[in-house]
Amino acid sequence: MDSGYLANLGIPFGGSVVQLKLPEELADAALPVAAKGAAKAEAKAAPKSAAPKQAAKAKAAAEASPSPTAVEGKSFLEKWIDADLAKGGRCHGMKVMTRFPPEPNGYLHIGHAKSILTNFGLAQKYDGQCNLRFDDTNPETEETEYVEAIKDDVCWITQALNLEQCKNGGKPWRDSLFYASDYFEQMYAFAVDMIKQGKAYVDSQTPEEVQKNRGGGEKNLPGVDSPFRNRSVEENLRLFEEMQAGKHAEGSLLLRAKIDMKHPNMNLRDPPMYRVRFASHHRAGDRWKVYPIYDFAHGNEDAIEGVTHSICTLEFENHRALYDWFMDNCSIIPSRPRQKEFARLEVEGAVTSKRKLLRLVKEKKVEGWDDPRLLTVRGIRRRGIRPEGIKRLCDKVGVTDRNSVTPWELVEDCLRADLEPISKRRLVVLDPLEVEIIDYDKQETIEGLTDLPEQEPDSSNSRSVTMSKRVFIDRSDYQENAPAGYMRLSKIGDEVKLRYSYVIKLVEVVKDKTGAVVKLKCSHDPSTRDVMPADRRPKVVQWVNANDCVDAEVRLINMLFLPMPDKIPEGKDFMDYLNPESWIRCSAKAEKSLANCKLDERFQFERCGFFAPDYACFEKKPKLTFNRVVGLKETSEKKQAEGKGTASRKDAQAAAAAEKERLMKIPPAEFFKSERGDEFSAYDETGMPTHGKDGKELAKAAIKKLAKDLEKQTKLYESWKKTQA
Repeated sequence: MDSGYLANLGIPFGGSVVQLKLPEELADAALPVAAKGAAKAEAKAAPKSAAPKQAAKAKAAAEASPSPTAVEGKSFLEKWIDADLAKGGRCHGMKVMTRFPPEPNGYLHIGHAKSILTNFGLAQKYDGQCNLRFDDTNPETEETEYVEAIKDDVCWITQALNLEQCKNGGKPWRDSLFYASDYFEQMYAFAVDMIKQGKAYVDSQTPEEVQKNRGGGEKNLPGVDSPFRNRSVEENLRLFEEMQAGKHAEGSLLLRAKIDMKHPNMNLRDPPMYRVRFASHHRAGDRWKVYPIYDFAHGNEDAIEGVTHSICTLEFENHRALYDWFMDNCSIIPSRPRQKEFARLEVEGAVTSKRKLLRLVKEKKVEGWDDPRLLTVRGIRRRGIRPEGIKRLCDKVGVTDRNSVTPWELVEDCLRADLEPISKRRLVVLDPLEVEIIDYDKQETIEGLTDLPEQEPDSSNSRSVTMSKRVFIDRSDYQENAPAGYMRLSKIGDEVKLRYSYVIKLVEVVKDKTGAVVKLKCSHDPSTRDVMPADRRPKVVQWVNANDCVDAEVRLINMLFLPMPDKIPEGKDFMDYLNPESWIRCSAKAEKSLANCKLDERFQFERCGFFAPDYACFEKKPKLTFNRVVGLKETSEKKQAEGKGTASRKDAQAAAAAEKERLMKIPPAEFFKSERGDEFSAYDETGMPTHGKDGKELAKAAIKKLAKDLEKQTKLYESWKKTQA
């Protein structure tokens, strides 16, 4: 894949793979190389390939090994749940319960979206429930601000699932909003139970000694037992109580599980369970002086809530053995959940590290956590990406047990596919150049312009534009020294057709004293207002009436970072790679109807791309501002003209094949409901839409086009069924 192309897409290219930092993803989760074989046997599940260093390798691996979703129609998670619910299965007769457990120490990003959609989506599919649980076990990093932001982000992302409980104003989690801090008392009791069984002990080693005695390294050296490992039950109980009473300094004592310091899986080498922290908790206040470590808290929280299927990312696969050990060695655990791991959503070149994002915000390199250049949920939301677009991406990537990197072209394709059928067409000139039509002295109104192609105009979906002697076209549609093959205005006598209006012919070029072009003078062909001339085919360009257009700031969002090497050279910092042109602000001229835009509207500025209103449009002192969500699917010619690389034919073919493979498994009766459900409100028995989302009966022309789409889908589905026979 061409790095120059990615460099113009608004995403960094060339950096190493970045973890998404879900709560499940702990810092030192990876096993030493020498220990992997034994760990696989312990966990009874072989870890899949680690995230590759380069996107190309991951992509090749994904192509070589199709995902379970693509091949068999159901993900491996769905098969797991099906088996558990079957007669004789672990969960037969039970309600499926999943959970999404973010740590409230930052804002969510695009990687979390897949986890949200997976967990809430599976609960929806099996008529169960998904708990939203805040893993607030670290009092030093958590804030109420993050809790409220995460709740809002989860509500926004799950709009794509059309959850039944949300239709009347309910929340995606129903009444299942939980906090790990709700369970501090119970988890403390679990720890005491394990101490009494002789399965946990208080260690007085220094943090440095604990780390040194863990062993590991390239040769996975065995660990060394703590000299305090064989303390009596009574002494351990007393010390643990003193830790909670605040009688010991931070870092002086640690409650550890007593497992095996020589175990090949580093996670089972007497892992920590509780540490001393003298910090005020955002919910529990100053009551607690000891706080549980995530590995210990994780499974306990699931067990307390009755979670049936604990679904984590692959980074947590090596921790499953420890999860199971804690579940199996506490005598008062209330239920026995099971864990399985799936591959996180990793977008090619994306930087989502909390540490880096926080630095960008604090040093004011971006305009807050909702800067539309960021891939935080807040950022992509402000940019104008819809939850449905994110779901489409996650559906296309699929739920697999192999790490891979999603090409940015695929992200763009999904966003375009989501926006194309709902984006209202509008005329906007990003870089205005005045045109005077010398033989036109009227002021006329061009009516019946529909929001979407092939609509039959009515009062709800149409608007008018006006035409006068003075109009603006885009400066790029005139080139004084045009290259060969340029088809717009350049030489005297060249013609273009104004969209919905007349063909105009270049008569004169007006320049200022510096030689800069300030105006074009053109004539018009009165016979071409509603038609293309029969004897020639001039190119169509967008325009606005200079007399009633409105000023707007249009932001063309580009990559936040220039391409970064896998290993940043000594003396350099990732901030050195910030792109000075990460967005381009255009002083545009827009048709007047855009002055009344709404926040949830999406627009296709003709020949420019897909855009969304920015929050600035609706502030106390409003400023008409639009963010580019994604560009149009560009031709190779246009990319070359703008100095962009082009995606390879192989990439395009692979993306098209993946999309076809996904679509062909959708039954025709479900096609419009699953793929375009937000456009329609009623269907006939075949699944054909009969009424639009406004409740109005669809026009005959629209039904005719939809019938062709349904016929095509039926053929696709029948061909797939034959392969399954």
